[in-house]
Amino acid sequence: MSMNRQYQPPQSSNFHSRPSTEPSTIKPRQMSHLHSQLAQLQANLSDLESLLRVTAVQAEYIKRLGGLQGALFLAAGRVFERDALLERSPVKQDQDVGSADSSR
Repeated sequence: MSMNRQYQPPQSSNFHSRPSTEPSTIKPRQMSHLHSQLAQLQANLSDLESLLRVTAVQAEYIKRLGGLQGALFLAAGRVFERDALLERSPVKQDQDVGSADSSR
């Protein structure tokens, strides 16, 4: 096989007469394909819009949930601080109980 040979298309008579490559059928076929892609895009945008609505509602609920969780953490912190203070000074608590008994 020689490297100097030029490429030559097949000599078949129907090479240029295929219906899929005729200029008169290419544009309508492309337009049909474009129309179907546009319809799919419109359906996807509609789905996206409904998902965004749901996400907006869920974001508000998540915001409320975060506030409630923060309040629970603060309340738990106060309880633990109070318990820690009571554990550190049991003698003072006993003295307070003893002095209350002696004053009666």
